[in-house]
Amino acid sequence: MAGAALGCAVTRRLVLSYLSLTMLVLLGLEVPLGYVYARGEISRFTGDGRHSAELLTQVLQARVERRATSEVPALLADFVKENGSRVVVLDATGGVLADSRGAVAAGTDLSAEPDIATALRDRSLSTTREDRAVDGDAFTVTVPCSPSGGSVDCVVRVSFPVAPVTSKIHGTWMTLALIGLGVLVAVAAIAFALAHWATGPVRALERATAELADGRLKDPPTITQGPPELRRLASTFSRTATRLQHLLHAQRAFASEASHQLKTPLTALRLRLENFEPYLDPRAHASLDEAVGEVERLGRMVQGLLALARLENSASTPEATDLDAVVADRALTWAAFAAENHVDITVTGAEAGEVWAIPGALEQVIDNLLSNALRVSPPGTTITLATTFAADPRSPGVELHVVDQGPGMTEAERARAFDRFWRAADSCHDGTGLGLPIVRQLTLAGGGDVTLDAAPDGGLDAVVRLRPAGHRRTAPHRGPHVTPRRSHVSAF
Repeated sequence: MAGAALGCAVTRRLVLSYLSLTMLVLLGLEVPLGYVYARGEISRFTGDGRHSAELLTQVLQARVERRATSEVPALLADFVKENGSRVVVLDATGGVLADSRGAVAAGTDLSAEPDIATALRDRSLSTTREDRAVDGDAFTVTVPCSPSGGSVDCVVRVSFPVAPVTSKIHGTWMTLALIGLGVLVAVAAIAFALAHWATGPVRALERATAELADGRLKDPPTITQGPPELRRLASTFSRTATRLQHLLHAQRAFASEASHQLKTPLTALRLRLENFEPYLDPRAHASLDEAVGEVERLGRMVQGLLALARLENSASTPEATDLDAVVADRALTWAAFAAENHVDITVTGAEAGEVWAIPGALEQVIDNLLSNALRVSPPGTTITLATTFAADPRSPGVELHVVDQGPGMTEAERARAFDRFWRAADSCHDGTGLGLPIVRQLTLAGGGDVTLDAAPDGGLDAVVRLRPAGHRRTAPHRGPHVTPRRSHVSAF
């Protein structure tokens, strides 16, 4: 799943990179091309309009000079039919003589309009303005007609609709846009194929890395496709992963086998030492007891190593476990042993419900933490088991606190407490230094974590953070509810 997500992310970035580059190229080519084309069409349209209007004016000027004004209507009709334009002819005073569209009645005075007034002063004028007679904007050319080269005898206004050329320009822009879209689609398809081909080794490596991190890489990836550099990387990774797995298996096998091989000699050694007791001078009994104690501690250390080896070799799946029931059971089990040391065990906090943990892990975690707490708790003190909920709503979780009233630890000691075989310099108990590493290993296997904090009133606060497995149950605050009961429990 992680490999697929990484491969999709890389593929998406590559495709977006290709598309962005292609879009920049298209914009750099198509926008100037469309702009130049539009300017050319407009220039051609206005130039043809002026030329047509001047030719029409010259023809009308010839008719006026020959006094053949009767031919004007037919001439205008032919011109309008050919160009789809509108022609208005005015006299020397600005009155309408003829309108090809019939929009303005004959005799209407238009001399006040800017283009007509300019033409009456014997100057041509072209402009773009709205003309209802042609249903929209029109390019208008107004040309004076002065047959004798002196005063203006008439004025010709020709209006060419802008809509056809505008539609043509818009069509060209649309064509360019469709071409660009087609190119982008083609580039996207090609880029996706190339990116998928290039990221194939990355996806395989991500999956293999995730499996290797979980300790279950069965088949190292064999990659025959993709860039040569990534194929070489995959080959190197496969060799490294195979070598690493071999070393891990050898290390675990050594720890397990060595622990098994040590158990029998240690048991025999302890029995032999105990058999010496009747034959020793009474003054040597203290040394014998110390030797037996050291052998027993070494035996517990071997058991701890076996437990760690089993944890590292197993791949148990976390299950939903009732934390409240486990806490109550372990508190009740340890109550008798605590009573012998004149120490109370108190359970408090809101009900936590179910949490994720590997089967049997919570019992071992609590046993080890209680065992450590009892070793350092002075008579007359209390060990508190409290369940709380994480304060950050974005990271929901359940916390189990095991708080003692012993001497506590310094910050440096708390930082090293989870190292294997580590014990405090002033430690006077016979611990093996494996209890807290086992606690951490069991907690991490269920997706949780464990830390050591200084208790507010002195002592140590062991905080076990667990993932909730269901909805939080609301229940009244729990107080002490343990009853002493004789039971033998071994812990590291």
